Amino acid sequence: MTNLWNLYIIYHMIQRFYTSLDKLIKPHRALIIYGPRRVGKTTLLKTYLDSTNLKFKLDSGDNIRTQEVLSSQDFSLILSYIEGYELLAIDEAQQIPNIGMGLKIIIDQAPNVQVIATGSSSFDLANQVGEPLTGRKTTIILYPIAQAELLNQYNKYELKQKLEEFLIFGSYPEVISVKTRAEKSAILQEIVNSYLLKDILSFEKVKSSQTIFNLLKLLAFQVGNQVSLNELATVLRIDVKTVGRYLDLLEKSFVIVRVTGFSRNLRSEIVSKNKYYFLDNGIRNAVISQFNQLPDRNDAGQLFENFVLIERMKKTSYQHILRNAYYWRTYERQEIDLVEEGEGKLEGYEVKWGSDKATSAPKDWRENYKDATFQIINRENYLDFIT
Repeated sequence: MTNLWNLYIIYHMIQRFYTSLDKLIKPHRALIIYGPRRVGKTTLLKTYLDSTNLKFKLDSGDNIRTQEVLSSQDFSLILSYIEGYELLAIDEAQQIPNIGMGLKIIIDQAPNVQVIATGSSSFDLANQVGEPLTGRKTTIILYPIAQAELLNQYNKYELKQKLEEFLIFGSYPEVISVKTRAEKSAILQEIVNSYLLKDILSFEKVKSSQTIFNLLKLLAFQVGNQVSLNELATVLRIDVKTVGRYLDLLEKSFVIVRVTGFSRNLRSEIVSKNKYYFLDNGIRNAVISQFNQLPDRNDAGQLFENFVLIERMKKTSYQHILRNAYYWRTYERQEIDLVEEGEGKLEGYEVKWGSDKATSAPKDWRENYKDATFQIINRENYLDFIT
């Protein structure tokens, strides 16, 4: 109860990007809300339900009877289940087999009933609703609290003063809602140990929680670096295909984010390996049980790079900025942390934690992408980039 109350309080203290679902709910379309566990999806849903005039039914995908009804594909059973209601809201909908077909039946056969479904695991829910709900759904992703959302409570100077806190403990709502380092680390450890892998380990092809944790630890130490699946497979003593499948599941469970290499087919460019970032710095640090202050760490640059790239992703997602994100690296080890391509523009960004004053782009970048821009993102200007 305390956790839910903390989420409710922080939701109303900080104005989230999605303050209401009214404009997102449309006739003949299901609203699908994705996002990691404990970022406020249920709070967002219940806040909307508290304010709506629609007669609604709130149910959970964990309910066995609900699973039986909505996975049955029995028209009469499903329609009797929603009879008399104007809105159906299903929390943790990924737990329901064939949920996409069940929602399609409601949308097609009961067009006056609005539908909302939330899910903390996109690999199950997306697969299930994808084809059945083609043209019948609106999708949003709710992330841990963005720096742009915190501007409603703090000014930019104050946010910069709290940068170390975000680099170490991240921005999950519950973590932000408590004051002490001990409370923050305890919440993060609980999320990692009790929630992080719940969806993945429920997936029938994943049998070893220890292997998943070991994989995450390896990724935590390689933030900002290219990752070799062969090397991971060797260390973990599993085959490369299994490593690739586990990485895919971790990505679709909103634990990590994959960034691919950028290339216009120059022979010197590397695109065979990906980089992986954690969706939240606090989760990354909880995986390796490392919450020391920055002066006592040797990974401040990695933490800052992870933080900036993820906050930038939140910004482009929430503000509907159409960009494809990559990294750029050559065999001569010239590299750029983030390359964005969109609207006919190519923009390169190098994330710098230290006091390096270099401002020029790598030589091969300047010579081969003459119309591209380049900018250093550092502790002075990062908020302008991510808010």
